[in-house]
Amino acid sequence: MKTDTIAAIATAVSDSGIGIIRISGEDAIVIVNNIFRNIKDEKSLFKYDSHTIHYGFIVDENETIVDEVMVSIMKAPRSYTTEDTVEINCHGGIFMMKKILDIVLKAGARVAEPGEFTKRAFLNGRIDLSKAEAVMDIIHAKNEFALQSSVKQLKGSVSDKIRNLREEILYEIAFIESALDDPEHISLDGYHDRLTVKVNHIINELDKLLSSADNGKILKEGIHTVIVGKPNAGKSSLLNLLIGEEKAIVTDIAGTTRDTLEEFISLDGIMLNVIDTAGIRNTEDIVEKIGVERARKISSNADLILYVVDSSIPLDENDEDIIRMVQDKKVIILLNKSDLNEVVSEESISNEINKILHNDSIYRIIKTSMKEDNGIETLTDAIKELFFHGEISYNDEVYITNMRHKEEIRSAKESMIQVCKSLEMDMPEDFYSIDLMSAYVSLGMIIGEEIGDDLVNEIFSKFCMGK
Repeated sequence: MKTDTIAAIATAVSDSGIGIIRISGEDAIVIVNNIFRNIKDEKSLFKYDSHTIHYGFIVDENETIVDEVMVSIMKAPRSYTTEDTVEINCHGGIFMMKKILDIVLKAGARVAEPGEFTKRAFLNGRIDLSKAEAVMDIIHAKNEFALQSSVKQLKGSVSDKIRNLREEILYEIAFIESALDDPEHISLDGYHDRLTVKVNHIINELDKLLSSADNGKILKEGIHTVIVGKPNAGKSSLLNLLIGEEKAIVTDIAGTTRDTLEEFISLDGIMLNVIDTAGIRNTEDIVEKIGVERARKISSNADLILYVVDSSIPLDENDEDIIRMVQDKKVIILLNKSDLNEVVSEESISNEINKILHNDSIYRIIKTSMKEDNGIETLTDAIKELFFHGEISYNDEVYITNMRHKEEIRSAKESMIQVCKSLEMDMPEDFYSIDLMSAYVSLGMIIGEEIGDDLVNEIFSKFCMGK
């Protein structure tokens, strides 16, 4: 079946040394052959072997030379899309790349939709859906873990695990159906106990994948961190210290920070999405009051709260308000200004928290001095302890970093639990088969074997142009 030929700029649309225009489809070589002139060798591009690169010029419809280029040829099926693919390596000026793309389009191609090259790789069976999503994760990786995890997913870490689980489930479905169709030759004696063991094993494997999802998401996207505290406690100084430059205004005047300030920060391999907020206190200032309310709202969605306390002044009703606000959160309390006379100790702040919350809140207390740059290393260790049990591991464990995958795994687990309930109630075997099939379908959604066109289009619409 003939498919149209697509083209797009595959590199960033900005001035650079080299730009790449990618063309893929049945007419890719024909189109480029019509606009490419190899001065030293006048052979048609069709006569060259796959995976070769050739020097020459791109010309327009008037045979005017537009640019000096290198053209790469990748013939089907040995290409990213499994179709004939040609890449024009030209000079990387914005105007030049757009001009050559326009010439390609006039020669018979159409502009590719976002992610359409990868979509064709998926539809043509070269990669499954989880690998396709890993391509975009690689592009957007913000830290070493996110990059390594995405590369492993591209190599099949997630899809291999999902396929193995589906094979185990499919075997049981086939056995049940065969036994029901041919009871004279296939006996279900003792099958109840064997299936119970198998179902519990699969649920355990799904639980492992689900337990990796929260850490996987945090390591991939960063810990959503909010800095809170009273005015002039040292919140903005902490942000400046973390990012290594003076981004936030720091003064002795309480209430200097009126709005939020957001920065991405890497601490020893941990990605933090840090938001500095307005100092929390009762105030009649309308603008400051808006900032305080915004701080409260942002804190409610935080993964981690950094509660900065000025240890040189007594706690007051504003601190009580902050403690109530951060309950049920992971909190690191920074007793700042430890270089001054201590009024608030670790014991006193701990007693205050226990008195107000009356529960086992997850918090750590660290003495710091933003002025003397003390306590950041201890802060890093505390974050690792709270989120990663003290150590970030880049091992061979399969991490689920895609929330779509997490939801499908959760759905598959619920179906398997239903199988357990049917087994406990000694229901007929066809009840097991129904829920086993439901789990099989849910896992198939992850790798794209049980998925509709609408979801496929939605997933690839989030990709960048040219990929």
